[in-house]
Amino acid sequence: MGDIEAPVTTGPRQSVLQTILPIAKEFASSRKGQLLIAEVALSLIAFICFVASTAAAFVTAPLIEFLAALFLLFAYSTKFNERFKGFHFPLMDFLRCVSASIIFFIISIISVSKFTDGASKAAGVFGFIATIVFALDFYFIFNDLANFLKQGGDSGDEPPRTSEYNDSDSDSD
Repeated sequence: MGDIEAPVTTGPRQSVLQTILPIAKEFASSRKGQLLIAEVALSLIAFICFVASTAAAFVTAPLIEFLAALFLLFAYSTKFNERFKGFHFPLMDFLRCVSASIIFFIISIISVSKFTDGASKAAGVFGFIATIVFALDFYFIFNDLANFLKQGGDSGDEPPRTSEYNDSDSDSD
């Protein structure tokens, strides 16, 4: 009558992050997945630092980059990008990374040199780190796109998806 049964577990438990964001393990362990996760984390940290600083005018750029990186992380990890052939996701990702690295570099220089509070300095430092991560990402995307175009890819085709999950380095030479 008063017996309490132990809950039955049917499978392995998921982490909180995997419950909120369905990130595929093979994508999260790839170079592209790790770069996107780093971009999301650094943009969020820079956003929080800018909110707490006197350089609050620069809050919009990290927020937009955070949301864009979060969307692409979701799109790539759930293969959402393969459903829409009209969008060229690698090119869109390349343009996002180029603009993000330039914008983060500019606002980081301004926040470190013009503002004196600690939160502005921290936002600038995280902005510089984010600049490096975004620049690495657009370098790898550029190499993948250049190799795709060297192989004579049609404009309707996407670059091979296997290059996103490989950790092999590629050169544009």
